[in-house]
Amino acid sequence: MYSLSGADDGAHGVPGGPYGTSTPRYLPIADHGLIGDLRSAALVGTDGTIDWYCCPRFDAPSVFASILDADRGGRFELAADVPARTKQFYFPDTNVLITRFFADDGVGEIQDFMPVADESREAGRHRLIRRVVCVRGTLPFRAWVAPRFAYGTVPHTVRVESGHAVFSTPALKLALTSTVPIEAAGPDVWSLFKLREGESAVFTLDRITDEVAPRFCAVTEAEREFEATVRYWRHWLSRSRYRGRWREMVHRSALTLKLLTYAPTGAIVAAPTTSLPERIGGERNWDYRYVWIRDAAFCVYALLRLGFTDEAEAFMGFLSEHVQSEVPENIGPDGPLQIMYGIDGRRELPEQELTHLEGYRGSAPVRIGNGAVGQLQLDIYGALIDCLYLYDKWGQPLSSAHWDNIHGLVDWVCEHWDQPDEGVWETRGGRKPFLYSRVMCWVAIERAMRLARHRGLPADILRWGDARDAIYQRIMSQGWSSRRNAFTQCENSDILDASLLMMPLGKFISPTDPKWLATLDALGEDLVSDSLVYRYDPQTSPDGLKGEEGTFSICSFWYVEALTRAGRLDEARLAFEKMLTYANHLGLYAEEIGHTGEQCGNFPQAFTHLALISAAFNLDRRLG
Repeated sequence: MYSLSGADDGAHGVPGGPYGTSTPRYLPIADHGLIGDLRSAALVGTDGTIDWYCCPRFDAPSVFASILDADRGGRFELAADVPARTKQFYFPDTNVLITRFFADDGVGEIQDFMPVADESREAGRHRLIRRVVCVRGTLPFRAWVAPRFAYGTVPHTVRVESGHAVFSTPALKLALTSTVPIEAAGPDVWSLFKLREGESAVFTLDRITDEVAPRFCAVTEAEREFEATVRYWRHWLSRSRYRGRWREMVHRSALTLKLLTYAPTGAIVAAPTTSLPERIGGERNWDYRYVWIRDAAFCVYALLRLGFTDEAEAFMGFLSEHVQSEVPENIGPDGPLQIMYGIDGRRELPEQELTHLEGYRGSAPVRIGNGAVGQLQLDIYGALIDCLYLYDKWGQPLSSAHWDNIHGLVDWVCEHWDQPDEGVWETRGGRKPFLYSRVMCWVAIERAMRLARHRGLPADILRWGDARDAIYQRIMSQGWSSRRNAFTQCENSDILDASLLMMPLGKFISPTDPKWLATLDALGEDLVSDSLVYRYDPQTSPDGLKGEEGTFSICSFWYVEALTRAGRLDEARLAFEKMLTYANHLGLYAEEIGHTGEQCGNFPQAFTHLALISAAFNLDRRLG
């Protein structure tokens, strides 16, 4: 048994250790694939290393986090033990990830997946299976398992006996089982083994508790689990109604959004990672492992478009249980809704910096929690009520309880829509009268009025209508700049903002209105770089943070959709096809694309993938 302080980062002299000179300290963010079990997720690099994994859920402290600190974060390395080229791909129509190694004497591959368990006791195992197969010839492999619990802050013990090892901390125990011999090396476990053509080896990592004991996974069981996991994902994807031109990319985006759902509550996280930088060396590093009302609502829209109503219903359940509107006397100054919640519905998400971690490629600080939870962002009311409106239209009729909530939210919006807020981009430079927030308040009231009329539901239609019309008049009078010949970021301003691309998408303005077409042209001149779109210019619109950022991928897909709705189909298709070339080798996107084309920010990001689905769906429909 060996006890480790979380700061130890040595390889203890064993061949194949994870921190040797042959291993790059950080892969590009895009050189990863995602696997998961609808409760947590792991990033697997193109070198076969798992360098991000939180257990037992998305927002739990990390077990492997070498993507945030190559020395202290911990990792699960598994690779050919000879020089080899690699190729990574998903087993078709699934979230089973294959990393293939091409060497002089053979070809081998690692099949990484997490079985999707039901609500039985086995769901608590969070089993991560790594199946190694020699496809051709003969190939030596190495494995090195180096967990660093609680973001590398909590010491652990390791005990190895007869084919399995147990890593223990007071809060979490993980069992590693293997079909090949393993040995302890200080706090870690390693193995060197050779496979011939047709042979395989299996490593499994299980969470163990008083109710869930370690369980060996034989080669035959791993094969059964592989086949069952493939069946699960293919059965889920078979419900998609999309048959358009970009089926592979749309379906990969749908599979990714599904991986970001938390099955026990129906929550949808914005991304499975924290603190991957929006700019290398910068401070724009945030924790996205929570439920943003806006992001989740847009996800539901995208999934409903494809025919996935179960996910929408599950999110409705999350809203019903955890995001109830407060009675008027209990509503605080920032409104009845928070902008984000924990995946279990909790409201407190205190932000703190992990100063012992260096951050991805030195991009400190590493943050957990998110201080933006206390911001006022008025646009979330429009995103949420539009989502509920579409669920009523394409899914199931809303319940009376849902309508009571909507009614209360709209009443509040009617009274508070003209407040300044932090806006959709969560700026930390003070509240402003952002135009996008006004537009989405208009959407909130307008969709609620549609629902009330369609379903004959009780509503103060006259009062709501007066507020809706007042917002419209305010936007048209104070949100339009004659000098720029465009709608602007804030009232009485000349600064542009890509969030305005949502004006026709939200049906606030006709996509062929002359004022909108002039705005589209102005956005193209100021914020579009070869089809890629910046959110805004931090130099002209300070956001309270240092440094620049890359183009924002959801805005690039919004731009495609705005061009589509304006009838500029050739431009829209070219912009869409260009944007597809910036995906990684698996069709995944981070939040942003940097100046040299690299993926930046948390990865993969729901916002980007849901916008891809919407853009593809609407462009397909217009192309005919």
